[in-house]
Amino acid sequence: MATAANLDRPSDSLESFRQEARAWLEANFTPELRGADNAMSAVEGPSEETPAQRKWREAMGDKGWGVPTWPKEYGGGGLSREEARVLQEEMARIGAWNPIGGMGVMMFGPTLLEYGNEAQKREHIPGIVRGEVRWCQGYSEPGAGSDLASLQTFAEDKGDHYLVNGQKTWTSGGQWADKCFALVRTDKSQKHAGISFLLIDMTSDGVETRPIRLISGSSPFCETFFTNVKVPKENLVGREGQGWEIGTRLLQHERNSLSGGGGSAGRMSQGTSVPEIARKYRGTDAEGRLDDADLRTRIIKHEMDQRAFALTLRRAALEAKGNGGPSAATSVMKNVGARIIQDRAEINVEIMGMQGLGWEGEGFSSEELEQTRTWLMGKAVSIYGGSSEIQNNVIAKRILGMLDHQ
Repeated sequence: MATAANLDRPSDSLESFRQEARAWLEANFTPELRGADNAMSAVEGPSEETPAQRKWREAMGDKGWGVPTWPKEYGGGGLSREEARVLQEEMARIGAWNPIGGMGVMMFGPTLLEYGNEAQKREHIPGIVRGEVRWCQGYSEPGAGSDLASLQTFAEDKGDHYLVNGQKTWTSGGQWADKCFALVRTDKSQKHAGISFLLIDMTSDGVETRPIRLISGSSPFCETFFTNVKVPKENLVGREGQGWEIGTRLLQHERNSLSGGGGSAGRMSQGTSVPEIARKYRGTDAEGRLDDADLRTRIIKHEMDQRAFALTLRRAALEAKGNGGPSAATSVMKNVGARIIQDRAEINVEIMGMQGLGWEGEGFSSEELEQTRTWLMGKAVSIYGGSSEIQNNVIAKRILGMLDHQ
């Protein structure tokens, strides 16, 4: 017969974990790290870690809590969904941030856990868990962006290895990455069925990267060239011809991360709030409200949209974990998230006026100069990770069932 203690045991266990997490975080996260950032997520490239940041990364990596719900046998935290939520709450309580990130966490790791063989998981997942290996994505090509299935980078079967030749573009962080997960063509006679998913060491002979400088002044992307690059056969994920399936699944993880605040998009949505910026740069009336009623209304609408979106993301994340991963609904989230990020940047520039349009020189604060770059960088949010037009196609076909009729 169940007793009151038995019935309370799940919540008691969760409270016990909360105390464990709180004690561990307080022992390993030092107050001087509050307000710092993940060195692996910097738009301008990996920033150099301070000794304190390195110690924090290594502690979280050893604990596996940077990826709390990943399997413990590969170095992950092995936590339940509820425990991971408690951990997040305890980290937020003391201002702690996750030092483990990058494309390995956002996209490749979850995909490899689903499609990789045991040897591949044991080789690659631990380095991601500890934040020791940087990954980049080899998808888009000069002639295969929106129509990704037209990619031409070719992996020729040479018996015990593939010989890869071709070019990728918009390779985020390629110039700093250790390894690349790439879609390559292994069969020229078939479009989608001729694509495979290959892992390439970026230090291999024949790999060259050329950074692309953006209008925002940063160079987070690059062109990547593969010239007679030898790739071991064991670096093929799944089977030959399964690349389109695996690559599509990875894109769902990517869009889920981008819409949920991963990458530069997430950083743009953080920092000083719009109301705080408005109070600083605009006048107030006798009641302490912004004296521009129209601007006040638009700020309120933006704040409502942002908070409603955050709640929707939380619900979608719970549903995704219960249903075995993200779905095509991530395309909806990606589009909505991109619009909110761009709206925020536009409102902030309007609030700052000329001070929000500075590029360099005296007369501008660092916050104002950063806002200009954020506004410009935000124009790409609706393009990278799959353009809004591509997401609309996914929504129409896979969610609404609106198939093409010839």
